[in-house]
Amino acid sequence: MRRRLTGKVVIATHNAGKLAEMRDLLAPFGIEAVSAGELGLPEPDETGTMFSENAAIKAHAAAQATGLPAFADDSGLCVDALDGAPGIFSARWAGPDKDFSGAMARIFSELAERGAENRRAHFVSALMLAWPDGHTELFEGRVFGEVVEPRGDAGFGYDPLFQPEGHTRTFGEMTAQEKHGVDWQKGTGLSHRARAFVLLARECLVQ
Repeated sequence: MRRRLTGKVVIATHNAGKLAEMRDLLAPFGIEAVSAGELGLPEPDETGTMFSENAAIKAHAAAQATGLPAFADDSGLCVDALDGAPGIFSARWAGPDKDFSGAMARIFSELAERGAENRRAHFVSALMLAWPDGHTELFEGRVFGEVVEPRGDAGFGYDPLFQPEGHTRTFGEMTAQEKHGVDWQKGTGLSHRARAFVLLARECLVQ
């Protein structure tokens, strides 16, 4: 049985860009959000082999540390011609300094090494809600498109090189509202995180 989220939630992230998107998504529901980074919580080791497993690790760690429900996202870019890489290692490709320009260059370097012309890719977002008593709710969203030469300086991470299907601009060229804003009348969103959040909101939030 689905459990409704009310009151205060911990957003289990130390990523400022991800935190901003999550706060924007939660704002219409009157949920008070505080991040793991703001609370000084350590980042748990992400030892999972799937996005959902890493989201669960982060959400459970934050819920147990604070006694509050925790909301975690694990997401990444999967490039078809690289056998789904960087996938769950998307953040790790950027290294400890979060050098995503280097990570994007690596993608094109590895595509060139393989002689790959296929540029198909997709973003995945696994959203996990965890309560201190161990109850969890999991939702996943995907957006398909292709990798292109990086354009734009909006967004974060791999946004500048990802052009979603049906669009002529990359995520890096879109405003925050264009990328992850949700049309609540239609129940749709563009980004992987917005699509996962629509599913979560239908089941666990009351507007």
